[in-house]
Amino acid sequence: MSVAAVVPVPELESDPKAAVRENEKKWGKPLMDAGWTCIPSTIILRQQALGLDPVDMNIVLVIAAHWWKANQLAFPSKKLIADTIGKDPTTVRRRLAKLEKDGMIERILRPQPGGRHNSNEYRLTGLIAGAVPLAKEEIAKRAEGKTYRKARAVKKGRGLVPVVKP
Repeated sequence: MSVAAVVPVPELESDPKAAVRENEKKWGKPLMDAGWTCIPSTIILRQQALGLDPVDMNIVLVIAAHWWKANQLAFPSKKLIADTIGKDPTTVRRRLAKLEKDGMIERILRPQPGGRHNSNEYRLTGLIAGAVPLAKEEIAKRAEGKTYRKARAVKKGRGLVPVVKP
């Protein structure tokens, strides 16, 4: 089973508990202890550019909340997704089919003996691939803004280091 490549984040690998502690300060320990989900800001803030409406986004959030390890795909049932977001299972089925048709998700059947199936696994590689260019745009905008602010500071004399004469 192939899964999207996971890029390690060195600053978090040195102290993985630091991010959790920072989130505990924001959300409180009970909420963090009950479980949390990492969603890139680009996916949240650019959901419209990705073609996701609020129902689609909620489905993605439920799938992401059940995707705990990079090499183990999430497999929440359609009923669980429907109950979680307050929609009919038929709506969820249609939306999952649309997300798959749009290339945002991939549904993987999990057959059982006797012709039955367990709940599908879901791969978000299409969504991730679609979000990467938007993330790169954001990174470029930030770098451009940082360069602009630095140039303005130098122009106003704030970015210069004073020379101390002996």
